[in-house]
Amino acid sequence: MPTSYAFRLAMQSLKKDKWINLLSMLTIFAGLFIISISFFVFYNIEIATRNLPEKFSLVVYLDNNLGQEKIEQVISAVRAKRAVSSVKFIAREEAFRELKSTLKNSQYVLEGLEDNPLPDSLEVKLKRDAMGSESVKQLAEETKRIKGVSEVDYGEKFLDILQNIKAGVKITGLVLALILCTGIVFVCYSTVKILFYRRTDEIETFKLLGATKGFIRAPFIIEGAAIGTTAGFTSLAAVFVLHHFLFLKLINSVPLFKTVLFPSHVFLLLPLIGMFLGIFGAAIALGRLKY
Repeated sequence: MPTSYAFRLAMQSLKKDKWINLLSMLTIFAGLFIISISFFVFYNIEIATRNLPEKFSLVVYLDNNLGQEKIEQVISAVRAKRAVSSVKFIAREEAFRELKSTLKNSQYVLEGLEDNPLPDSLEVKLKRDAMGSESVKQLAEETKRIKGVSEVDYGEKFLDILQNIKAGVKITGLVLALILCTGIVFVCYSTVKILFYRRTDEIETFKLLGATKGFIRAPFIIEGAAIGTTAGFTSLAAVFVLHHFLFLKLINSVPLFKTVLFPSHVFLLLPLIGMFLGIFGAAIALGRLKY
């Protein structure tokens, strides 16, 4: 069948059965839109996790009255760890000054302190590939065993919570995307099946004239692709509208949103995803029909 003729038949069918096709398109649009929002959330959690090494650090507290030579030995031992990116020595006097600066509006908390209660410490930054909960925990345990180290603090609960959130969102997102994609394929499958039966007389005429299966199938495949692609473009438009009118306005009022990223280059794939799922659903429907 010439492509132009198949395309013309498909467009005629889309126009003739516009309400069925519109309902299918809106259903597919909703599915793609939910997938987009889920991906947006996971993407930003993933980026936040990747950037964690820039802000995350272990604080290694040293024993009191260590000499300069012993401090250097501890620093060298910590720096030699594979997971360590950098080590910064913080003298107890500097730590006390930072504490006073932090509590400048609550100086009464420090009243009555005759001596500096803070020990010397090390601020340890980690490499990007060593940010797993187990990796950090292992590093902390190894560091505690170094002679001259009294305690290691790294926000264990915070790291565990972050890792659990990341894993939970990833699994939930994948399951949700799989369910919605399956639903989209089923919608396309059902739509094409309905359209096929509504055109039974026309198809029988084609068969009597010697039409091949490819000749009969082509318009339905194009219809499935058209419905999916239209839903994809509609979903893409909705995502950009949501980003422009809601998200960009929230940036000015909620500082947290300034760190959120919008992967526009990824969302541009929505029409292609819609087209693929539409073609796939149509192909399954035509493969199960007897004609």
